[in-house]
Amino acid sequence: MAKGIIIKTDEEIELLRKSNLIVSKTLSLMGEMLKPGITGKKLDEKAEEFIRDNGGVPSFKGYQGFPASLCISINEAVVHGIPNNLEIKDGDVVSIDCGVYMNGFHGDAAYTFAIGDVDEKIMKLLRVTNKSLYLGIERAVAGNRVGDISYAIQYFTEKQHGYGVVRELVGHGVGRDLHEKPEVPNFGRRGRGPVLKDGMTIAIEPMINMGTKRVSVLDDGWTIVTRDRKASAHYEHSVVIRKNKADLLSNHEIIEESIKNNANIKQL
Repeated sequence: MAKGIIIKTDEEIELLRKSNLIVSKTLSLMGEMLKPGITGKKLDEKAEEFIRDNGGVPSFKGYQGFPASLCISINEAVVHGIPNNLEIKDGDVVSIDCGVYMNGFHGDAAYTFAIGDVDEKIMKLLRVTNKSLYLGIERAVAGNRVGDISYAIQYFTEKQHGYGVVRELVGHGVGRDLHEKPEVPNFGRRGRGPVLKDGMTIAIEPMINMGTKRVSVLDDGWTIVTRDRKASAHYEHSVVIRKNKADLLSNHEIIEESIKNNANIKQL
């Protein structure tokens, strides 16, 4: 029998917070390490070591056969990029998605980093995508519906800025399973979808393209890229639905602090 939406207890939410803290610290470490010349493989090795040293297990490694601890998606890659030995270059945008399983619960968050001299048009895409994440989170309160989150993200990115909102990939519930109900699309209509209830935990993750919303899967069976090969951006928070304001489980502030101290990364 398929599982429905699972409401978490306060004790379970605190365990989720601990998993998400390790996710956020791992992404912060990536923010310290990123520079031209480093490889995704090197970042992935360090991330796995850090996660395991802190009592966690990489959620992604082995998930449906995925071969790495991080998804590292560069430039036109939207999500699910497999870390490899190619060197990251000046001007690249690097989306890193991380999951950690600890104490029976998964943490999940993502951040897109701008390496060196990134084109200003692409920087705008990153800023708009990041802003849309928080506009979605503003709607993630008890009594609203999933469609209210979806509409907020789509209206800002697609209607106001003309970017492509990926349809094939969506946010999701998160808890004892990495992907739980409900699905949380980045497009939709207000007042539609499941009702948001106090204690629900979801991952909100805008995946926004500079050009077309259409995507393709590379021959590796994992990496999803834009059809027009224009840049894409991806930001993600895990949150708890509450009555007046969503409670962030993941923490981008510590990631952004690491960026301030890394001259190789351009700040939003």
